[in-house]
Amino acid sequence: MNTFDLPRRFAAEALGTGLLVATVVGSGIMAETLTHDTALALLGNTLATGAMLVVLITVLGPISGAHFNPAVSLVFRLNRSLPARDLVAYLVAQFAGGIAGTTAAHLMFALPMLEVATKLRAGPAQWFSEVVATFGLVAVILAGLRFERRAVPWLVGLYITAAYWFTASTSFANPAVAVARSLTNTFSGIRPVDLPGFIAAELAGALIALALMSWLLKPETVQQHQPLKAKP
Repeated sequence: MNTFDLPRRFAAEALGTGLLVATVVGSGIMAETLTHDTALALLGNTLATGAMLVVLITVLGPISGAHFNPAVSLVFRLNRSLPARDLVAYLVAQFAGGIAGTTAAHLMFALPMLEVATKLRAGPAQWFSEVVATFGLVAVILAGLRFERRAVPWLVGLYITAAYWFTASTSFANPAVAVARSLTNTFSGIRPVDLPGFIAAELAGALIALALMSWLLKPETVQQHQPLKAKP
């Protein structure tokens, strides 16, 4: 049972989401500054994000559960791991923290505090990529909590590191991060007009994962049939 009160959990969710977004946006800006090679820039962006996820989930997970993601919070509300009264607070913390993270990244690189992104990210392939990315993320979290709770920070960090490269969308898998990234016109940006498709796909992926994993992780008692003994 969580022993931290709601204000502390709210702060942990806002701080974690903010640092995550600052890492995504800031490492993207740094990568663009240092290289004109898109693949190398994406690699730098990927490694920084995966590493930060491991750190944040490890140190803030004991406080709030380290959701940092409205899709994850929704899943935990639906499976009754997160009380209904806490869901709104978690969502506010995540979206506000994400926007603060973009602002922090911009200030570190002497950019305007917030900008409107112009990077096109739309179309069936991008949307399906977000379904797959978020499905995988939620499935990894639920299975990790079921079988190897202490490994969850590494499981999530490694999954997102991989998903950056096997999805066409580079695996946003997070509505709060998507909104925050619409406010940066840099390497990691996404046009605000493209957000509805991404967010709908992310929520769909999360709900599909919840449905499948609820069945997959539920043990069933297997009836063992005893062979009939021959009568003497």
